[in-house]
Amino acid sequence: HEQLLKMMEERMMDVEQKLRLVKRLLQDKVNQLKEQLSKNTKADAMVKDLYVENAQLLKALELTEQRQKSAERRNYLLEEKIANLNRIVKNLASPSFSP
Repeated sequence: HEQLLKMMEERMMDVEQKLRLVKRLLQDKVNQLKEQLSKNTKADAMVKDLYVENAQLLKALELTEQRQKSAERRNYLLEEKIANLNRIVKNLASPSFSP
């Protein structure tokens, strides 16, 4: 009976030791997951910030493109006016009357 009791104590000690090891491993894993969660949270915040910044940049790009098209239209109209003025000046400068 005493030998059986001793064997049971040894098994209990072995199980307790294994449980402590498992507990340490689980705690390490919990710490690792907490660290990963913290990193993921920071990365998520950065992604959100980049998303907002990207939206702002797209709006700015769209506005810039509209301004460029408007400037190109004005430039085209000015070139047309210059060409018309050059024709008028050429016509005025050419001898249109005969002596």
